[in-house]
Amino acid sequence: MSNIPTPLKELVERSKFLGANQDFVVYGGGNTSAKGEITDHFNRTKNVLWVKGSGADMMNAEAVDYPALYMDELIQILKFEKLSDEEMTDLVSRALVDPASRRPSIETLLHAFLPFKHIDHVHADAICALTNHKNGEKAVKEALGDKFAYVDWIRPGFELSKQASFLKDAEGIILAHHGLIVWSDNSDECKQKNLDVINKVEKYLSSLSKRPESVFQHTDYSDDEYKNLLLQLRGRLNKKGKKLLSLDTRLKEISSRKDIDEILSAGVSSADHMLRIKPWSAVLNESKDGEKSIKAIDNFATKYENYFESNKNLLPAGYSMNDSDPRVVLVPDLGAITTGHSLSECKMYADISFHTHKTAAMAKDSFGNVEGLPDSEIFGFDYWPMELYKLASKPAPKKFAGNIFIVTGAASGIGLGITLELAKLGASLVLADLDENALNAAAEKIKEVKGLKPEIIAGDQSDEKVVNKTVDLAIKTFGGLDGVVLSAGIAVTDQLKDLSVDKWNKGLAVNLTSAFLMTKAAMNAMKIQNSGGSLVYIASKNAFAPGAGFGGYSVSKAGMLQLMRIAALEGGANQIRANAINPDAIFDNSKLWEGGIREERAKAHGVKPEELEDFYAQRNILKSHVTSKDVANTTSFLLSDESARTTGSVIAVDGGVAAAFPR
Repeated sequence: MSNIPTPLKELVERSKFLGANQDFVVYGGGNTSAKGEITDHFNRTKNVLWVKGSGADMMNAEAVDYPALYMDELIQILKFEKLSDEEMTDLVSRALVDPASRRPSIETLLHAFLPFKHIDHVHADAICALTNHKNGEKAVKEALGDKFAYVDWIRPGFELSKQASFLKDAEGIILAHHGLIVWSDNSDECKQKNLDVINKVEKYLSSLSKRPESVFQHTDYSDDEYKNLLLQLRGRLNKKGKKLLSLDTRLKEISSRKDIDEILSAGVSSADHMLRIKPWSAVLNESKDGEKSIKAIDNFATKYENYFESNKNLLPAGYSMNDSDPRVVLVPDLGAITTGHSLSECKMYADISFHTHKTAAMAKDSFGNVEGLPDSEIFGFDYWPMELYKLASKPAPKKFAGNIFIVTGAASGIGLGITLELAKLGASLVLADLDENALNAAAEKIKEVKGLKPEIIAGDQSDEKVVNKTVDLAIKTFGGLDGVVLSAGIAVTDQLKDLSVDKWNKGLAVNLTSAFLMTKAAMNAMKIQNSGGSLVYIASKNAFAPGAGFGGYSVSKAGMLQLMRIAALEGGANQIRANAINPDAIFDNSKLWEGGIREERAKAHGVKPEELEDFYAQRNILKSHVTSKDVANTTSFLLSDESARTTGSVIAVDGGVAAAFPR
């Protein structure tokens, strides 16, 4: 930061400090600014405002997140009596020093119109608790005296900015449902003012707190009850797109309060929270009853749809109703279950919901009531183009965002190739294999391709306890299960006359019994979830075209195909699809050819071991080397909705081996 102007450097450091405390601001909320001088392209000294860019996260602040704007142009805007959001945004954008820089905060003018060098606006929980009830203005005066101005809710924009400009003689501004604004000509003093005001308000609220004792209802959940809750809830929420579910226990106490419905009725504590977690959260008051839990979600969706219908006359042209399902579901004695495309997104929603509902509870306990914004004001912010811009600028979700898959045999060969492809496409994965070190290496490779962090489980998948633990891991970590890739396998060689029973049984256990056990466990979970699923069996060319000396392997893979067909027959009523892939001669990253297998198969075909890959490539119709990526592409198709009408099929990925054509 050596070439960065001192005021900007101070601004970035102060913003990081404030952003690191989620009691002050969460994910992209709040805004901070500094004023100073720069030398422009004509070598003129110009006064500028550096202000947080729209959607930038203060906790991770960098100088590039704070676009500079010419102050002389911003001050001219103060002469207008009224401006629409579009007119204001156009004028503000014309003041940018660098037109290609990040879009400045919607509250840029508020920072420009106040004549102070450093200005902070945070959405502190304590401040919102102070205002979000029937007597907010009175409480502000009691807590902070007459030196702080109070402004009732006004949506951010020109009107609020202009009103704030008349309050410059106050020590700061308290915005109902919107937080705190403080200022100073010294950055450290500005930072300290935040701390002093928030601390003073926290002490005031603590002195008033009247939270009654023994207001909690308690429900114990068995392991099966908890898993069933997640599966049933996810099945309902999956109707409008695949989502992960994640439990956060910080709201366990609040979710168990008997007045939880009143607390939730207040909506979000700060309006910007609704952009992430919607205006309200749902609650499952009878969560052990699956039908009633689903009904609670349906009722929430109906409430949202009615709210939309009642206010859609306020909707800007070109907008339609958002997803009506909740992003946060409170469960008494468990906490908050959040939905998202990744665990990090779920955590973000959990963090926001924790602070928003904690604030409502704080207001209720301090003042005996809690009050949200009117529906019309909520709607105006919920569908406000100026704020929706933040979300619209996010990259589109990847193909498998929100999908949960288990991959067995995931640490090498075909399984590893499939794992990396699914990770690239945004899937949340549970990786199963015998080799824990290899699983950790696979997880590192996923990081390299910018996939989501997987869960790993090392163990023998022919052991039913290990299989059940694998499926449980998917449910408890990600909320459910959408598909399984059954790729665990070993080579079994020897002529039948020489094949030992132990070797035969081991091949059946690893290649077939493990597939049966996973099929059983996965189908049971998918049936409870009730949103379909896909089982992809990695069989082999040998299932249709066996080779001498490879009988144990060929029989087990033929059995896998029959298992797949039965799974398709039995799973169809629940929209669970089952299909198989028959690869041949996949060598990349594969352990199948270790332990003398390459040498044995080379000898059987009359070629040198180092010539075996080329031999197989020349044997197929396309004269091509087949790789794990080829198998992964087909697996991706079978796991996706692109194959929603395909079940009981076998797809050959072998370059074309006539003897192994499915028939």
